[in-house]
Order: sequence, then C-alpha cells, then structure tokens
Amino acid sequence: MRRRDFIKAITGSAVTWPVAAGAQSVPPMIGYLAEAKPEEIAVLVAANRNGLGETGLVEGKDYISEFRSAGGDANLLPGLATELVQRKAAIIVTLDTLAAARAAKAVTTVVPIVFATGADPLRGRLVESLNRPGHNITGISAMNLELGSKWVGLLHELLPAAKRIAILVNIENADVARVMITDTQEAAFSMGLQTEFVFASNEGEIEPALSGLGARSQGLIIQPDVTFRNGEEVVALAIREKLPALGTQRDFAKAGGLMSYGSSFVEVHRLAGTYVGRILKGEKPGDLPVQRDTKFDFLINLKTAEALGLTVPPTLLARADEVIE
Repeated sequence: MRRRDFIKAITGSAVTWPVAAGAQSVPPMIGYLAEAKPEEIAVLVAANRNGLGETGLVEGKDYISEFRSAGGDANLLPGLATELVQRKAAIIVTLDTLAAARAAKAVTTVVPIVFATGADPLRGRLVESLNRPGHNITGISAMNLELGSKWVGLLHELLPAAKRIAILVNIENADVARVMITDTQEAAFSMGLQTEFVFASNEGEIEPALSGLGARSQGLIIQPDVTFRNGEEVVALAIREKLPALGTQRDFAKAGGLMSYGSSFVEVHRLAGTYVGRILKGEKPGDLPVQRDTKFDFLINLKTAEALGLTVPPTLLARADEVIE
C-alpha cells in the first residue's frame, strides 16, 4: 500500500483499522499499537512489514494486521492495548514510545510483545536484561539517547567560539527528555558551554520555542522524536533564526538542517519486523535478545553551512557518511 493511501485510510485519533484478511481461514493477527498519529508512523509500519517480508511471511496469507493509534494521547494506550488482546492478537508490536510498550506489557503476560523504540529499554524497565529479556517481551531500540555528548561535541567542533547552545526538548516524552537534558547538560559543562533548554510538546509550540533563540544561542540540538515528527518545520525555523542545528535523523539534514547524527528509526523498525516474523514462526520472545541499532549516520549539509556563513572543518567533512553539496 502506498504511503498516501495508507495515511488516508487511517486518519483520525484513537484509530482502529483492519488491513488485510485471508480468503479462507484467518491467519494469525499482528496487533500494532502506537501513541503517535497515523500519518507520523506510516513509514515505520512500512519498515516493519519489510522486515516481516525478509522472514518469508506474506500479509494476507501468513498474517493479517490490526492497528490502534492513540492519536498523540498516551492516556488512550491502555484501553487500546486491551482491545488488541481481546481481539486475540497473536503478537503485539509497539511502534514508537515507551508508553506504548508499557501499556502492552501491563495488559498481558501471555501475548508476545515486540517493541521498537528510541528509548533505553533497561532504563524504561521494559526488560530484565538485554541478553535475556524474559517473559513475553523483546524488541529493538535505537541508541540515540546515549549520544548527548556526541551531539554537543559535533557542534563544539563546528563552532569552537560558541559560548551557549540550545536544546529543543519534548517534555511530554518524559523518559527521553530526562536523559536528553541530563546528558547534554553534562557534556556542555565539560566543554565550557552554557545550555538553554526550550520546550515543545506539539507542532503549535515549536515556533514560539524557537522564536528569538538565535539572538541568545549559537547552536541548536533537537530531541530525536521532535525531528522525526516535525523536521521540516524545525529546519525552516532554525534557518530563519540563523541557528546551526543538529538533528538525529538523516532526513533532517536532507531537508536543510545543518547536520544529523544518529540511528535510523526506519532501520530499527525493519529489525523489529524480522523479530515479529521469527516469533510468528515459533521462537519465544524471551529468548530473543534485545538488539541495539549501533549503525549511526552522520550527514552534513554544505548548502546550509554556506547560507549560515559557516566553514565546516575538514576533520568533520572527512568523518561524514554523506555531504550534501
């Protein structure tokens, strides 16, 4: 299904939507659960299905899918997770936040759960250990939250004369925000940099958070989930404020952000799809170690650097995986 058609089919909050059904007997059902709005997760669903396809499973023949989206309201997640259990889901896949994974874990100790998240599953108390997660849950997580010192270091290398950097945080994603604030602040202090934290929990709060920021700070780091959902808007505002900005997703640099460094959410969800396929084929989730996506992409947009009047050091250019000219 094309992304446009997928979004059109599922637009709305607290969405419930069936996708496919077998012609004769009904195959096992995968229940997908997400906190985000449908249009924000379409690319992640596609990546998960790609992973499933790598295990040889075909939708409609080997499995069917049902989805529950909280439309951005985490309070709806427990009820939606319960619905998937009542619908006899053979496996539940949580597509984004720790809150979604926790909601699924809270309502069943029997149905296998595969999570895909940018948060630390140990800090988030989802699993007992990474090697042996135990019980009915396993999954894939990005390592973006461990990169706070790396992000600060990249900005510091690009802007050695800078005295102050800003960090845009989504405070509603409390688990991620807490780590983001602590790690970037500690890293900045060690490099002699002051920090300013600005907050945006939804699209309408981004412009007020960034307005006038360029007059106070010399660089900007954006929390991973903010760039994933609102990358193009953040790019435009950062350029307006003449702020060198660093995001975590490669699409951020592709859209005109100065730099991006981090794990790929698409790759995390593709790997999660392979786990879903393996479990549907008979493996136990508690025996599958939690994987951390350790492949990081570093992109630099030279067009944006030129527009900001910046010269990127050759040492940074040499380390970049891709330079956009």
